[in-house]
Amino acid sequence: MPERTESESRKLLRRLRDVLAVPGKGQDRLDSITHLIADSMGTEVCSIYLFRDPETLELCATEGLKKEAVHQTRMKLGEGLVGRVARGGAPVNTANAPAERGFRFMPETGEEIFSSFLGVPIQRVGEKLGVLVVQSKEARGFSEDEVYAVEVVAMVLAEMTELGAFTGDDGAMKALHRQPVMFRGTQGQEGAAEGRVWLHEPRVVVTNPVADDPLTEIDRIREAVGVLRVSIDDLLEAQELDKDQKQVLEAYRMFAHSRGWLRRMEEDIMRGLSAEAAVEKEQSAARARMEQVADAYLRERLHDLDDLSNRLLRILTGQGRDTGAEMPDNPVLVARNIGPAELLEYGRRLRGVVLEEGSVGSHAAIVARALAIPLVIHAERISGEALNGDAILVDGDQGIVHLRPEETVARAFRDKIAMQAEAQKRYASLRGLPAQGTCGTVVALDMNAGLMADLPSLDSSGAEGVGLFRTELQFLIRNKMPKRAELASLYTRVMDAAQGQRVVFRTLDIGSDKVLTYMKPSDEPNPAMGWRAIRVGLDKPGVLRMQVQALIRAAAGRPLTIMFPFVAEHAEFAEARSHVLRELHRERSLGHPAPERLEIGAMCETPSLAFAPRAFFELADFISVGGNDLKQFFFAADRENERVRRRYDTLNLSFLGFLEGIVARAAEAGTPLSFCGEDAGRPVEAVALAALGFRRLSMRPASIGPVKALIRRVNLVEAREVIEAARARGAETARAALMDWLATQAG
Repeated sequence: MPERTESESRKLLRRLRDVLAVPGKGQDRLDSITHLIADSMGTEVCSIYLFRDPETLELCATEGLKKEAVHQTRMKLGEGLVGRVARGGAPVNTANAPAERGFRFMPETGEEIFSSFLGVPIQRVGEKLGVLVVQSKEARGFSEDEVYAVEVVAMVLAEMTELGAFTGDDGAMKALHRQPVMFRGTQGQEGAAEGRVWLHEPRVVVTNPVADDPLTEIDRIREAVGVLRVSIDDLLEAQELDKDQKQVLEAYRMFAHSRGWLRRMEEDIMRGLSAEAAVEKEQSAARARMEQVADAYLRERLHDLDDLSNRLLRILTGQGRDTGAEMPDNPVLVARNIGPAELLEYGRRLRGVVLEEGSVGSHAAIVARALAIPLVIHAERISGEALNGDAILVDGDQGIVHLRPEETVARAFRDKIAMQAEAQKRYASLRGLPAQGTCGTVVALDMNAGLMADLPSLDSSGAEGVGLFRTELQFLIRNKMPKRAELASLYTRVMDAAQGQRVVFRTLDIGSDKVLTYMKPSDEPNPAMGWRAIRVGLDKPGVLRMQVQALIRAAAGRPLTIMFPFVAEHAEFAEARSHVLRELHRERSLGHPAPERLEIGAMCETPSLAFAPRAFFELADFISVGGNDLKQFFFAADRENERVRRRYDTLNLSFLGFLEGIVARAAEAGTPLSFCGEDAGRPVEAVALAALGFRRLSMRPASIGPVKALIRRVNLVEAREVIEAARARGAETARAALMDWLATQAG
């Protein structure tokens, strides 16, 4: 690139920095900047469009367009050329703007006389802030150097926006990190919590976006990249790394040694950016590309580059994860994403968790449920908006987060929490009483668990046992396969804590959304219906046998209950059961005591098992309907897909009729039957399930009180009649009829 252009670019940035250094109102600064850029670029127009909300851009300053259009002209994301730049995160450069796809004519701006158009996004590490536009009457495309120069200026504007350079009460931007913001995400774990933000990875603050001495900045970036490369090499030499971990670090090393990555950052510096700003410019570009790439592998590689940029920024700024800030007494964790082991390290100190990514079946969601922590996922952009110590309200029931809430919102939220606490007191008074309907029918209520920390809830919740102990959590939180002795020790502690109450141990349920980092991943187009759960156990019998051995040794002569997940046909269950019986014989021969009583059951999570031969129902010691998976396969609605997972009602009469068939077949064979899943813990759904004939329900501990309270208020025989009447009327769902009927029952 010619030295003249480089000097002009640096000169523009220095002038821009001088303008920003002068005290003044936010709007005055925006106006000065548009004048400066238009003058430096030799264009008749420079305009700055900023987001007023996630979907709306507003013309906030201009040189060359009509001044009366400022703060009046608005457009939606994707609308017009400006909206197209904002949506795609990439420049639009055209010599004939009116002829471009999606052009929107805005007569109030007077822009019809300007033919050429260059728009670049103003964005900071994935956070879209606005669009910078230059226009001229001459019909020409802007050169590559001109595009690059405007991109560099936009990067500085993004950094200065982050630092509050354009805030004020004069029509400019509202101050970042100060205004109340509501994020509408997805429910990951029910519950409500009030607390203070604790960022899992505190944001790196860049305070010097413009370089004083490019050569010094290039020395800094080269030195920092060298430190980064050495740190990755050191990690790769660690002996305890397994193959998959090394593959991830190899990808990191490939990017760290990429000449193109370093060259692009050096070019950014020569155009006037500081080393930190150059890293963030390339990181923002990677984030923008991530949003456009459909291929999962390429997205993952771009994510690697994103993570690597964060490491480099921390080296350059010295801002590590440990910022010296003290965790508040009531921390709510905010992060883009988090692994199960990291979440467990925080443990029950957390009041809530808010993630930008994740899924309802992710490892973090599983751990949050086990810890009974309210969780909201898909809260987009919150990690960029939140600061450590910010007040935050987490509504896991609705999937809503209020950051820096107004006092009226906070008061209403506290009232909700107080009402929930009062209800819990009422439920506590029922702890020693049975879930017995007014008709005399008794329903056993068990709790789900997956960690030792869950077991105290057996007593406090009034649960009659553990209907599901998820053994996979102990595999997910490790970076290598646990040993048999470790598992036996854990299972022993679980049985000891249960104090003789029944614990149903579900064998390893991995695959689908639960992937072990130390097992070779299988690239499957539909993992929920792929190689998972019992299929893995039967294909890798060594792991299954080790787990069964650990369970037998942990029982030490006590009763033992084992359940196999995701059974699709009779033969699978029979084969898995034979493994248990062989291991039982082997353990006896080694001198280990046999369980006093051994129950071997299956989870009915596939519709096919409901139609298995009678021999299956007779062979199984018990059956537990896994409602979450069974419902997704019955309705062909992926429960990880936010568009469809709530589309179909559990109380749909077709689904209830299907469940009735399972109840009838189990009763005919004399096989104990239970229902396990989210719906078991929802009081209205629980009443419907009990009315259909389920006499054992398993749910999270916090749901036992509400479910028991409602069951004790109603006549389950009448509830069955309400369902039948709805079916006779040709209704699609029994929900409305049940809700109307419940409203008439005694309080």
